Amino acid sequence: MISSSEYGSHSWELLVTVDHQHEEVQKEFLLRVTGDLHIGGVMLKLVEQIKISQDWSDYALWWEQKKCWLLKTHWTLDKCGVQADAKLFFTTQHKMLRLRLPNMKTVRLKVSFSSMVFKAVSDICKILNIRRSEELSLLKQSEDILKKKKKKDKNSKEPVTEDILNLCNSPVSSGLSGSPGFYSKTMTPVYDPISGTPASSTITWFSDSPLTEQNCSILAFSHPNCSPETLAEMYQPRTLADKAKLNAGWLDSSRSLMEQGILEDDQLLLRFKYYTFFDLNPKYDAVRINQIYEQARWAILIEEIDCTEEEMLIFAALQYHVSKLSLSSEAQDFTCESEVDEVEAALSNLEVTLEGGNASNILEDITDIPKLADNLRLVRPRKLSLKAIKPYWFVFKDTSVSYFKNKESAQGEPIEKLNLKGCEVVPDVNVAAKKFGIKLLIPVADGMNEVYLRCDNENQYARWMAACVLASKGKTMADSSYHPEVHKILSFLKMKNWTMSPQAVSDPESIDMKPECFISLRYTKKYKSKQPTHPQDTLAARILEAHQNVSQMTLVEAKLRFIQAWQSLPEFGLSYYIVRFKGSKKDDVLGVSYNRLIRIDIATGDPITTWRFSNMKQWNVNWEIRQVAIEFDQNVSIAFTCLSADCKIIHEYIGGYIFLSTRSKDQNETLDEDLFHKLTGGQE
Repeated sequence: MISSSEYGSHSWELLVTVDHQHEEVQKEFLLRVTGDLHIGGVMLKLVEQIKISQDWSDYALWWEQKKCWLLKTHWTLDKCGVQADAKLFFTTQHKMLRLRLPNMKTVRLKVSFSSMVFKAVSDICKILNIRRSEELSLLKQSEDILKKKKKKDKNSKEPVTEDILNLCNSPVSSGLSGSPGFYSKTMTPVYDPISGTPASSTITWFSDSPLTEQNCSILAFSHPNCSPETLAEMYQPRTLADKAKLNAGWLDSSRSLMEQGILEDDQLLLRFKYYTFFDLNPKYDAVRINQIYEQARWAILIEEIDCTEEEMLIFAALQYHVSKLSLSSEAQDFTCESEVDEVEAALSNLEVTLEGGNASNILEDITDIPKLADNLRLVRPRKLSLKAIKPYWFVFKDTSVSYFKNKESAQGEPIEKLNLKGCEVVPDVNVAAKKFGIKLLIPVADGMNEVYLRCDNENQYARWMAACVLASKGKTMADSSYHPEVHKILSFLKMKNWTMSPQAVSDPESIDMKPECFISLRYTKKYKSKQPTHPQDTLAARILEAHQNVSQMTLVEAKLRFIQAWQSLPEFGLSYYIVRFKGSKKDDVLGVSYNRLIRIDIATGDPITTWRFSNMKQWNVNWEIRQVAIEFDQNVSIAFTCLSADCKIIHEYIGGYIFLSTRSKDQNETLDEDLFHKLTGGQE
């Protein structure tokens, strides 16, 4: 054995392969080095030997066996652990990558393969002019989904040619801190808030950006809908297990693309990973709003998320309206200032945030807590008999609902008091049938207690539903988000409430409508099997009926309405994983949402237990056995292993949502990247 100092004093040969385009020059070089030579010195020696005069500033050393970059140029070879058997690769840090956006368009741009994915996504979003990059991430499609796609491609007669938007000349993607695209941190409006077109002045500001006016419209506008044949060929998740496959491929935000086996010119999906869309503003977020709208649209069309037939028709009507406005030249016209002011006022009420925004007036939250009291009907499902439906006098106070035999007995003890904190609230509504129900799944020791409340009309339903939603998050009706929540529910119900007008069917613009482009395959098949006897019962006619309620909306408003309606669905924001809980003998599905975890029965799809992040004390991962352990208040602790994906993905999801909950409008848009990695990175 020789000491490290003796070893360091002896020189040895190091093989480095250089990634360059000069065919006449060799690619492999043997360097005579010593262990105390630093990485920067190795690179200098190498460039001197190559004898090609070019800019080497973007090059770095990649250690093939260890799958890691040697970026700390002041570290010595000994400190890095590099010895004579190491195979080093001298290559560019920025490489071409194809990204499939939520609107199914593919862009090709240069991305850092050496930065952590979190930073790479931030750079990509600057090029594409998408604010709040922390909400997005990169997804690698699973092999199963790709195999099914390839099988379908083989069966199709014509080869598919993909239209790729090339943004490879971007100064940001070349590793330079040049033009920020349209990404503006000033408060100067960047987009027209009605049509979403770039404000004419901003085009000249950023004339060196790859996002020309034409490219920007590709990202900010919804383009003609896909054909029914294309929709039929797309991968459609049928079961919870299928939905779990969709979430298995999220890249690790704390490691680089190269470290995760991504190669130059590979294709990845850029998607909104975290469903907390913070501070959506039509003046700056035309691209972001359009991409969220597109992600929501495809989730509904391929049934990643379930909705009722009535809701599907609303989504179809909004899509039809958006595509009609996007194709018409009127949508591109600029409007006068007074009209913009009116629309800004309307859109400020439509601002889409899951938590309902921050309290504008602190006093509002510390006054007496309001209460609701009214006659509702209680429905309790019974296993062996019909549902028992009885009217009671209900009182909603704080985060609890109590019910009494009648109004007079409300001064005494209630028949039962239901604490809604941490419960699941599911709408059970059919506006056409005048059914306004609220399904409550209340956590109890051995699972979930199921209770239905039936309301008499829309207004009563909106008030009680909003109170239940807030109570499930531990908030009362004194919270400033209560009234916006009521308004949101009422506006969604209003969209569902339509009556047929004869002129809608005879509208000349609607004759060419292809309803199959706006509806999921399941509902298209259902309508085809019905064979309607009356022209007003056709699928196109039903969509046009629903369209009457949204036909006056502007383009951006219609997209925001679509996003709001998507957020109102019971399954919104749930990402599924197949897990095995500690002590359990069977697999379950774990749903990860922005504020809770839900254990779901894999066979029936019914929720078993809910755990809120607000009650979480700590979480960690045992990396040896790949087990996630979480502790909650009141000595509740759970542990599970993830079967459908790496446990790091769930760990990052939980930490990511907690990180996003720390954002506030008062902050600058710069993020605490260290905090993100501290919460999501784990100590692997």
